[in-house]
Amino acid sequence: MSSFAFERPWVLVLIVVAIVCLIRCRAKESALIFPHLGILKKSVGKKAFLPEFLKAVAIIGTIAALAGPVAIDKSVEIKKKGYDIVLAIDASGSMAERGFDRQNPALRKFDVVRELVKDFIKKRTNDNIGVVIFGSFAYIASPLTFNKKVVAKLLDYLDIGIAGQKTAISDALIESVNMLKHSQAKSKVIVLLTDGIDTASRTPVDVALKMAKKYGVRIYTIGIGDRRGIDEAYLRYIAQKSGGHYFYAKDAMDLKRVYATIDKLEKSQIKAGDFVKKEQLYPYVLFVAILALLGYIYIYSKRGF
Repeated sequence: MSSFAFERPWVLVLIVVAIVCLIRCRAKESALIFPHLGILKKSVGKKAFLPEFLKAVAIIGTIAALAGPVAIDKSVEIKKKGYDIVLAIDASGSMAERGFDRQNPALRKFDVVRELVKDFIKKRTNDNIGVVIFGSFAYIASPLTFNKKVVAKLLDYLDIGIAGQKTAISDALIESVNMLKHSQAKSKVIVLLTDGIDTASRTPVDVALKMAKKYGVRIYTIGIGDRRGIDEAYLRYIAQKSGGHYFYAKDAMDLKRVYATIDKLEKSQIKAGDFVKKEQLYPYVLFVAILALLGYIYIYSKRGF
């Protein structure tokens, strides 16, 4: 919301002085004897109004410009202290299973996860978000970005099998850490989701964990679906070693609660402060004053007042 103010309001006192002078401090002129004085006064009064008005505008405008008029935007600035978060999402063949969402049993596991991830991204308004997709191999689907709409749109183009049919959890962690290692954020987080067991990684998980520790990255792991198909001990080990947590989600409702929990655990610190955006208006006021002065000079030089 915008408002109007003066940076040096005390200067405006001079306007009162100027008005008093314009009324009382008129220039003394030599007397002339004229038989029809009443007619002369009417004539001069009509002629003198415009230049006197322009003179007043020039003087008052100059004083107003000196007072520093500004338009102020009194919006609130959010000093954002967001996180850098990488979402590592399993896109292996097993994510094609249906029935994970009891309300929509026809949906594939991956489709349900994608929508819940998009909802999670919308809530992280102050964070940079990146996406790693993994199957038989892992790759960066989206680098860290503040543009949530782009990330959400990108997720719509991802699908099962895009990175192969197997599961490379450790490799996904390494790709995620590599994305975060140059981050300047104080809080760096990986949220890894899978419904399977690591069957395709080329690098031991301890290497990924050492990298995470070196760069100060915290890892949250989420196992979804049938417990028999998940290596929970492995996922719990990754989370504990990195200072994160392991979560299990049997169905879509559970997974929604898991993302809500992570959102609370990793709540961005926000400091609200008054943000004052000023637009200097004195050039416009001064321009009007100069025009009035030029008009005043022109009239007097032309009419000989």
